[in-house]
Amino acid sequence: MGVLDYLRTQFLEIIQWEDDSRDTLSWRFPDQDKEIKRGAKLVVRESQAAQFVYLGQFGDTFGPGTHELVTDNIPVLSTLKGWKYGLESPFKADVYYVNTRLFTGNKWGTSNPVMLRDADFGIVRVRAFGTFDFRVSDVKTFLKEVAGTDNHFRLDEFADTMRSRVVSVFTEALASAKVPVLDVAARYGELGQALLPLINATFTARYGLEMTSMVVENVSLPPEVEQAIDKRSSMAAIGNLNDYVKFQMAEGLAHSGGGPGGAAAEIAMGFGMAQQLMNQPGGILAPQATPAAAPPPLPATPPPLPVTLLTPAEVAGELGVTEADVLASLAEGALKGKKIGSAWRVSRAALDEFLRS
Repeated sequence: MGVLDYLRTQFLEIIQWEDDSRDTLSWRFPDQDKEIKRGAKLVVRESQAAQFVYLGQFGDTFGPGTHELVTDNIPVLSTLKGWKYGLESPFKADVYYVNTRLFTGNKWGTSNPVMLRDADFGIVRVRAFGTFDFRVSDVKTFLKEVAGTDNHFRLDEFADTMRSRVVSVFTEALASAKVPVLDVAARYGELGQALLPLINATFTARYGLEMTSMVVENVSLPPEVEQAIDKRSSMAAIGNLNDYVKFQMAEGLAHSGGGPGGAAAEIAMGFGMAQQLMNQPGGILAPQATPAAAPPPLPATPPPLPVTLLTPAEVAGELGVTEADVLASLAEGALKGKKIGSAWRVSRAALDEFLRS
């Protein structure tokens, strides 16, 4: 190997980053202790930025394009290195590539319920989740505060911090807005847009990041509160409670077929509901403001005469015949009677009719 070939292996002539990942935020160019020669090519692709760091201090920042490294286009590095007569000798510097593309579909959510004071339900516990998009807006702040000297900084190393920051700002904004929880669902889009300035004020200044969009997908209440809301909605759908009770009783009678057992059960249910409605104002059993006049009494009617039933022995005694003759007449149908089980009974009217025939 000649001297010139050896020198070529010691100097960097092309600096570039061919990113084939989807989760890399920053990447340090592996110089392997090589120096950058005068006139070396720096290739920065779209959605990338290159940051020079010299002896722990930030140098020049390059955007997309192909740049020839000479004294004229690296004034900050020239000042830091103290070149007085132009860039003529190779130099040593760290080159960090930062991914400036939009990172989309990042999920956020409350790991624990958030306590809020609600106008409808008082103090409630609320959970929320959604997605957000962000990009690196300030390369130097991002490298200084977030990535540091990490050779390969990935999204998952900072995802938890971003989620906690989003949740914190979301909680503060929702509490200060005093929007009823039941109305939040109608304002998901509006809420996300309103949170962006609050989040970016912290993100940009502290981390060098910019959140471009935030989506609130859901704000949910505890299961017991949702069940109470469902019951309240059901009562509102029922409407008039008195009419609903009557309808339920009629439906029960129809399903039971009108049998004595079903009727008794429905009557018992009706009495139970009536007991509950006794003290409700406006209930079906509540006293009326102006009671109607009592109807006139009905005229007295004589009670019905009791029906006298005779046994075959008693009929035989009155007719002066044997009991067997009476049973034969009953079997032939000449004497009208009613057989209950294995015993016959004859009414006084049927006996009189038999005697007149």
